[in-house]
Amino acid sequence: MKNGYFAIAAGLALTALLAGCSPSAQTGRQASYIDMESAKTAALTAAQVDSSDASFTKAELEQDDGMAYYEVRFTANGQDYYYAVDAMTGTVIEAGNASAQQQAAAASPQQDTAASGQIGKDEAKRIALEDAGVAESSTMPMAVELDYDDGVAVYDVEFVVYADDGAVKEYDYEIDATTGAIRSMDNEVERIEYTQGTIHSTDYLSEQEVRDIALAEVPGATEKDLSLHLDEDDGRLRYEGRIIYQGMEYEFEIDAYSGAIREWDAESVFD
Repeated sequence: MKNGYFAIAAGLALTALLAGCSPSAQTGRQASYIDMESAKTAALTAAQVDSSDASFTKAELEQDDGMAYYEVRFTANGQDYYYAVDAMTGTVIEAGNASAQQQAAAASPQQDTAASGQIGKDEAKRIALEDAGVAESSTMPMAVELDYDDGVAVYDVEFVVYADDGAVKEYDYEIDATTGAIRSMDNEVERIEYTQGTIHSTDYLSEQEVRDIALAEVPGATEKDLSLHLDEDDGRLRYEGRIIYQGMEYEFEIDAYSGAIREWDAESVFD
């Protein structure tokens, strides 16, 4: 898994390209994004760097796999920083300290398992699953992200295992991205409730809450015009749905945790 809004015209054009929406829908999607300054502030806060010490080299709105984010890069105190900030929620979804990464690679020149000198996400995932003694097929959701801890590149691996009796065991690993060593591991057991095969938890929104969010985007549409289901993508739960109303078909994707609209597409049913 980012000076103003780069430029208002450019932001509008990019949002339209990514979302593929009608003009009215584009305005709604763009209005949901945090602004560029907020993204830069989020990055500085995560790096614990004061704005007066930072020199930004890049701050642009980007898109990957249907998710809009701000790519923020800056230098401070002789180090280069990189952050990806969710354009909907303002959450830092990826972080990097380029100087620390280069130093780690220089310290281990013999390590060539990846072009960057790192073991890769798949290997980090394998190490965590092997240590936990569980198969990937029994986990949901599963997230693997590159991060930095005290200048050391690490992979944060998180996943949960559900039992038939409603118990859920959450695992959280921190794995050295260069050596593959497990730096820390934590797990805890909670209980969840199963209803008609759908997992419900206070960790994410109910189906009705998401229905209300989607219907608010199409004034006049009602429950009978909407279909919705819970899905998972890259270790993150999401709701996917469709609204057909007054000759228009709206397809959307809503983040199950924040309620942020990740994708929205509108077209005539006669096309």
